[in-house]
Amino acid sequence: MNVMKLMKQAQTMQKDMERVQAQLAEKRVDFSSGGGMVTATATGDGGIVAIKIDPKVINPADKDLLEDMVLAAVDGAIKKSREMASSEMGKVTAGMGMPGMFGR
Repeated sequence: MNVMKLMKQAQTMQKDMERVQAQLAEKRVDFSSGGGMVTATATGDGGIVAIKIDPKVINPADKDLLEDMVLAAVDGAIKKSREMASSEMGKVTAGMGMPGMFGR
């Protein structure tokens, strides 16, 4: 393969990756636990931006259950965010022989 052509493809892919990363930072995914009682929202780049808790589950005597639901919602939102990011980045690297490059 022509080295200049390969360099041009790499530059194009890098620009595409930067564009996709910026778009991912703007996208949101939600994940709920406890039958929808706790919902965590993550950005496509893995940041947690919101946690919603239904007032019905706020019971000081059941603090451990609430903590478990928050943890499950946050964990699920992060996993969903990573799956979305991997899928979007996979579109950029398709055909370049780099499968799974961005999976975590």
